[in-house]
Amino acid sequence: MTTLSTPFPLAGSGVTIPSLDPSTGHRTTHRLGRLSLHLLVVGACLLMLLFGSLHAYVAWALSHPPVADLASNPMLAKNLSYSEVTFSSADNKTQVDGWWIPAEESRRTIVLSHGYGANREESWVPMYDLADLLHSLEYNVLMFDYGFASKTHSTPATGGKIESQQLQGAIEFARQQGSEELVVWGFSMGAGTALQAALQSTPVDAMILDSTFLPDDDTLYHNIRNQINIPKYPSVSLIRWFFPLMSGTRLEQIPSAQVQETDFDFPIFLIHGTADDKAPVYLSENVAKAQSNVLSQLWIVPDAIHEMIYRTHTEEYVQRTTAFLEQVHVGVLAKLQSTESMVG
Repeated sequence: MTTLSTPFPLAGSGVTIPSLDPSTGHRTTHRLGRLSLHLLVVGACLLMLLFGSLHAYVAWALSHPPVADLASNPMLAKNLSYSEVTFSSADNKTQVDGWWIPAEESRRTIVLSHGYGANREESWVPMYDLADLLHSLEYNVLMFDYGFASKTHSTPATGGKIESQQLQGAIEFARQQGSEELVVWGFSMGAGTALQAALQSTPVDAMILDSTFLPDDDTLYHNIRNQINIPKYPSVSLIRWFFPLMSGTRLEQIPSAQVQETDFDFPIFLIHGTADDKAPVYLSENVAKAQSNVLSQLWIVPDAIHEMIYRTHTEEYVQRTTAFLEQVHVGVLAKLQSTESMVG
C-alpha cells in the first residue's frame, strides 16, 4: 500500500521532501519548478522594463531640463534701457524671445549665449553684470532664451541642433540692427552651441567661450553619473535610443568631434577651469589646438569650477576679455577700412 507523505524540512538542510499528488501520483515538484521558472521570467521582464523606463526618463529629463522663470529685466537689474524682441530661428522653424539692449550709436554688438538648464539671466555667471559691463564699453547686447528655456515658444533641448539655428537667428537679428562688429559670448552648452553654429558659416567676428560643453558619450555619462549611479554600458546606448523619441534629435547629429577639430576663420578666446566637473577641460584644449588665428587664445584657470570664473576671478576675467575684444575691434576696423578703400 502506498503512503502519501507531506513535505517537511530536513533539519538544518533547508531541503523540502517532495510530495505526491493524490489524484495522479505524480510528484508536485514539477509544478513548483514550472511556477518558479515562470516567476523568474516575470521578474526578469519587470526588471528589464524598470531598467528601460529609467533610461527613457533620463532621456526625457535631458531634453526637458527644469528652467526657472525670468526673475528680473535689464532695467530693474542694472538700469539699462531695453526692448522686448522676438525673431525667427535661421531655419524659420521656431520663434525666439529676447532683450535688445542698445548702446547709443554703436555698431558693435555682443550676443550672449546662455547654458543648459538656465535662461537668458543665468544668475550664477552673473549675466546682468556682464551685460552692464559690455554696455559701458559701448556694445549693444542681445540676451535671449533658447527654446528649452522659453515659456512661450518651447522646444526640447537637443544639445545644439535646434539651438544652433536659434543662435543663428539671434546673430541675423543683430546684423539687421546695423551691427558691423559682432561677437558671440557663450557659456557651457551655449558655448558649444556657438561652435556648432560656426560650422554652418555663421557670420561672426569673434567668440568668447566660457566652460565649453559638447555632448558626446563621455561627457553625457559623466554628467548623468553626477546625478545617478548607472553603468556606462548599456546606459549610454539606451539613452541614445530613447533621446530621439523625447527630443526629435539623434545624439549622433551633434558634431562634437568635428567642432573640436575645426580651424575656424575668426578668433576664439576659450576660458576653462581645471576643477570643472560638468565640462572636461580637454574640450576647450582640443578646440584651442585646432585654431590658427593669431588672436585665438586659451586661458586655463587652476581650481576654477564650471561657469564661475567671472564670479571668482572677476578682475583678471574682465582684463583678459576686454583686451581680447579690443584686439578684435582693431582687426574689424582694419578690415572695414580695407573694404572701403577697395570700393573707393
